[in-house]
Amino acid sequence: MGGDHGLPVTVPAAIHFLQQVPEVRLLLVGQRESIEQALAKSGTVDPARVEVRHASEVVAMDDSPAIALRSKRDSSMRVAIELVRNAEADACVSAGNTGALMAISRFVLKMQPGIDRPAIATQLPNRTGGTTTMLDLGANVDCEARHLLQFAAMGSALVSVLEGKERPTVGLLNIGEEVIKGNDTVKQAAELLRASALNFHGNVEGNDIYDGTTDVVVCDGFVGNVALKASEGLARMLGDFIREEYKRHVFTRLMALLSFPVLMRFRKRLDHRRYNGASLVGLRGVVIKSHGSADAYAFEFALRRAYDAVRNGLVQRIEQALSRIQSPESGEAERAQLG
Repeated sequence: MGGDHGLPVTVPAAIHFLQQVPEVRLLLVGQRESIEQALAKSGTVDPARVEVRHASEVVAMDDSPAIALRSKRDSSMRVAIELVRNAEADACVSAGNTGALMAISRFVLKMQPGIDRPAIATQLPNRTGGTTTMLDLGANVDCEARHLLQFAAMGSALVSVLEGKERPTVGLLNIGEEVIKGNDTVKQAAELLRASALNFHGNVEGNDIYDGTTDVVVCDGFVGNVALKASEGLARMLGDFIREEYKRHVFTRLMALLSFPVLMRFRKRLDHRRYNGASLVGLRGVVIKSHGSADAYAFEFALRRAYDAVRNGLVQRIEQALSRIQSPESGEAERAQLG
């Protein structure tokens, strides 16, 4: 029910996803009458693979997390997350209010052992043709060193699940590669990472995100969110500039026709919709946050993220990664750094 577009996006995406992945069954949570009308418009639906769960309330995009958590206990968002808690669903996917989704997920599902805070993680395209997993992207504005260590463990587990890499490399986002650079929190986090069982590459800078220097880039939510939004703005600006140049006059329009295949490949490589679906890692269940402005094509990728996370045991992988960093050696290093 959430996001900027609601059912005209989520229902067609769900139906197409079912057609592509035959072993999946979906629970569509929200106002029953509206969902059933949207399903009727979208064509033939196998009733054995789609079930509507009614929820009388909807969390608005401008609702505060407190209102969503305390005043809207029968919201589609909360009902969906409770389905995960009750093992009726393996994952929850929502395009709704991010703050509300985080608050409700944390309250209903609780945190995994050894994790203080959940983090938002997503994959970004890089120059190698692969992706860089980055976290946190906005859930935690202020972080301590141990939180960044936990983010690194969760990010490593996420890459292992999505890409099959057993020892993903981890970079700590900083203002320079040198050990002496950064604030006290980042320096302490680097020491913890060096002492951990993770495959720590060292400090990385902003350009390393898109160079693909490491598989995982770790930072606090303030820095991560600014970097993400700046990247999205730059991508839109470049796309607009290219379109403007090709539309200048008849000759450039002709050149656009000749270079159309190249432009389409370029557009596909930079299409942010293909990377839609951020994982709320650290919870005792799989929760995927779709961008609020996602269209049906993008929302389907969020569904695929949830499917891959469940199929490859994301929650269990995170538990294993945490057990490695919480070895006696790592514990001694953390206690020494944190005083």
